[in-house]
Amino acid sequence: MDSECKEVAQVAVVMVPLPAQGHLNQLLHLSRHVSSYNIPVHFVGTTMHNRQAKARVQGWDLSATTNIHFHDFPTPPFHSPPPDPNATYKFPSQIIPAFHASMHLRVPVYAFVNELTSTARRIAVIYDSMMAYVVQDIHSITNVESYCFNSISAFCIYAYYWEATGKSAVSTEAEILKELPSPEGCVPPEVSKFTKLQVEAKISSSGDLYNSNRLIEELYLDLLAKEKTTGTDKVWAVGPFNPVVIPEKRDLNSHKNCLEWLDKQPQNSVIFVSFGSSSTFSNEQIKELALGLEQSEQKFIWVLRDADKGDISDGEVRRVPLPEGFEKRVEGRGLVVRDWAPQLKILGHPFTGGFISHCGWNSCIESISMGVPIAAWPVHSDQPRNAVLITKVLKIGLEVRDWAHSEELVSPAVVEKAVRRLMDSAEGEEIRKRAAELGDAVKQSVMDGGGTRKEMDSFIAHITRQISPSQI
Repeated sequence: MDSECKEVAQVAVVMVPLPAQGHLNQLLHLSRHVSSYNIPVHFVGTTMHNRQAKARVQGWDLSATTNIHFHDFPTPPFHSPPPDPNATYKFPSQIIPAFHASMHLRVPVYAFVNELTSTARRIAVIYDSMMAYVVQDIHSITNVESYCFNSISAFCIYAYYWEATGKSAVSTEAEILKELPSPEGCVPPEVSKFTKLQVEAKISSSGDLYNSNRLIEELYLDLLAKEKTTGTDKVWAVGPFNPVVIPEKRDLNSHKNCLEWLDKQPQNSVIFVSFGSSSTFSNEQIKELALGLEQSEQKFIWVLRDADKGDISDGEVRRVPLPEGFEKRVEGRGLVVRDWAPQLKILGHPFTGGFISHCGWNSCIESISMGVPIAAWPVHSDQPRNAVLITKVLKIGLEVRDWAHSEELVSPAVVEKAVRRLMDSAEGEEIRKRAAELGDAVKQSVMDGGGTRKEMDSFIAHITRQISPSQI
């Protein structure tokens, strides 16, 4: 254990993330918030995934934060195949072996938390809901509490609960639940089995945390608390976890060309195209998307990279061919980025006016916080339902195509139409205006005196509440 942690603290926090980028990223951002209250935070995981989390952090300087401590634990070797662009299920099955390897963290995490009791009078373990198996033993340790972090939207979690419990009558405000797309085809059977293992671990949490905001989904947060859908009525919406103000200072050696190109464009003129770290398209779909972007005649930045493997440092990365002459024809109007891109900086740039997104919750919450409207193109998991939240509930985006046709190729004409609607129409301007207004309100909520800041203060007050004499 780090020598600087030896001094006895009133409270220490242990973060236990799932080893997938969207999950690692959210809990690392949350670590920054918790550590700002002068609370030591211990981020535990495999060596390779801790390294991945640190390498990809955006919007703040991890090296300047002295109160976050990483703890690397070994896991057995696991298979790390490349993503299959032609798979039936679009879920990134290539990372499932990493999920199963992470279950071997159960013993070392228990031992670590037990050891930590010598340096903290109370320990709050914040674990990803998909890591319940790993932390199931910690309640046998004195003065340890656990808090479940839900990496998807409250809207999605309540929708799953509502369906599982028989689709009871809902209020007028929640009528949209009746229009949700079927979860069929969203995840492969092996993911359902892994999820079942987490549910069977039966962790009794002291509360639930969400990377969300009451301005975004207050109704569903209240329903979750009221009906104790996850076993607790203590619900804290303390998002967005990501920084909402991006520092002006830039690393000149990192993504210089991308940001310099963006600096030269007119305000709100560029659509950002990115499908996150877990989506893989076939060569044919990428060709159709390229032609659609070209035909739209709109400015764009397109992050064209394959989905992550379980071990992102392992082996070759597929380089997808683009239509012959495409990059030459769109030169000056479009930019293709083939490596990891600074998504927060791009979304936070005043010249970015839209976002073609898979609607992973990370990307949704980042786009909302930056006031950027979304052209929704869901691919798997919770994404089709997040798309409904974005387009039909919040009305800060539009569909590229609906989930009922998810097995079909999205044609150049469909891409062109969606891009033009968002970037070059009166409808798009209205959507952009609503997105900007919601983004401004969300930014204000995390400032001193704002609703989210008060909610974060409430959570910190809860885990640092009066220590009883028997604990001293």
